[in-house]
Amino acid sequence: MTHHTGLLAYFAPLDGIPQPALGRHILGTVAFGETTGLSLTAQGHPELAIPMSSPGFASFREVWTTRVKPEVGLRGELAYAHDGEYLFVSGAIEPLGVYRPKVREVYESAFALVEELGYPHIFRMWNFVGDIIGSNAEGQEIYQDFVAGRAEAFASYGDGTGYMPAATGIGTRGEGISFTLLACREGRPQHLENQRQTPAYHYPEQYGPKPPSFARATRLHPAGARYGDGPLFVSGTASILGHETVHRGDVVKQTEVVLDNIAELIGGRNLAAAGLDEGHELKDVRLVKVYVRHDEDLPVVRAQCRDSFGPDAEIVYLNVAVCRNDLLVEIEGLVPGPELSR
Repeated sequence: MTHHTGLLAYFAPLDGIPQPALGRHILGTVAFGETTGLSLTAQGHPELAIPMSSPGFASFREVWTTRVKPEVGLRGELAYAHDGEYLFVSGAIEPLGVYRPKVREVYESAFALVEELGYPHIFRMWNFVGDIIGSNAEGQEIYQDFVAGRAEAFASYGDGTGYMPAATGIGTRGEGISFTLLACREGRPQHLENQRQTPAYHYPEQYGPKPPSFARATRLHPAGARYGDGPLFVSGTASILGHETVHRGDVVKQTEVVLDNIAELIGGRNLAAAGLDEGHELKDVRLVKVYVRHDEDLPVVRAQCRDSFGPDAEIVYLNVAVCRNDLLVEIEGLVPGPELSR
């Protein structure tokens, strides 16, 4: 019997207890505020708290819900909840001089939990890296330190690149590294690339000893739904063509490239190359997070996003560093399928 729970996500105010719609249950939450932490809340669900809000920028809670009351648990540096079809896992690593071994250990623990609980298909990840372009105790960039540990963990998960989901790797306003992943049991993710960009896992060594482990997008084909009806998760997207940063120092042109990259990624031509029928436009994207490196760039980036995304797009802005020191803005979001429509 197909177990079809209906995954749904929305942004909620940070000050207050999230109230899911009637008949729905919270699978997990991510609190974008000023604190760091990982816990089971008084309401009984896992919550990852990340220091990413600041004056003039958003503080909010991202809430993931399903139709079935989930089972929850804690294990080591992980907190999780699962409902029979969907699994939410968050992990947190305290500040360290060198992250690679611990990142590998904790991510491998998360992948082992995914397999043990029977949710083998990871379809979305978020990686939150404190002081992302700072240096670790050995002088290596912290992002590269993190990427190396994650790559070693992914080498033990599935068969490598074909299992790398849509993901975001972004800075925070604190220290330490944390992450959230979503996985499913019977649904099937289809990981997608962008014809304008080199797959991240094929980046040359100039960006670090190990290439990043993610796909540009993932289409989730939910269990029991018509093929192609599921949500399309757009990874954190920056001003990169091929593998190179373009328009260094020009936030307006960088934002234009980001929006063009997303439009190409979700458009009919790129999806058709992956065997998918229907393309989408920027106005179809929801739950948009816009990461802006310099706070003074917020007004112009906000204006560009307001003009490009549809009036129904929920857009939040965060003032944090991006994974390269010459990148000024990064944008992610999703195109909802029937499962993710409110």
